[in-house]
Amino acid sequence: MVIGYARVSTNDQSPELQVDALEKAGAEQIFQEKFTGTLKDRPELSQCLRMLRQGDVLVVWKLDRLARSLKDLVEIVQDLHERGVGFKSLTESIDTTSSGGRLVFHIFGALAEFEHDLIRERTMAGLQAARARGRKGGRKPAMSDTDVRKAAAMLSDPNITKKEVAKHFSVSRTTLNASLTRIAQSKLDNGQPPSNKASGKT
Repeated sequence: MVIGYARVSTNDQSPELQVDALEKAGAEQIFQEKFTGTLKDRPELSQCLRMLRQGDVLVVWKLDRLARSLKDLVEIVQDLHERGVGFKSLTESIDTTSSGGRLVFHIFGALAEFEHDLIRERTMAGLQAARARGRKGGRKPAMSDTDVRKAAAMLSDPNITKKEVAKHFSVSRTTLNASLTRIAQSKLDNGQPPSNKASGKT
């Protein structure tokens, strides 16, 4: 059985062009979607994919009607292949029921893996460069070094409590304590004696 899937980006667009092309290609049933490609949940596509059985063929007007990215496209078509379902894209003249069409998607799969490796390498290189400049990956601290130094100065006053200082900087006492410890450890790492003025405060 040949099943078609059509998608338009907004409710203002008409899927008639796609539907006509799918019917001409022999689609016996057509699922139509009116959602943007950025949405994760596409109920018509999900229903379409569930309906497909071994020996069926899924037909789309264009590749970008089916998937949001190359990785998404390869995963969908690979799943179809493993279920014994063929795939055709009319605009790109791709047909996985033929040896030439299968070769195209092997190439697409290799490109998707290549893209993934490049992103991972760039991420690792960026982290290494940041470490070389003295920065570590992860979230930005809730309190900057300047804020922590101000907090430590405030805590040198015996009449000011950690609770009051934490409220002043809009952080919890746990965050304040962790930030003070971070600065103290940084001083130790740099060979500076830690300050004990803030110890014992509540």
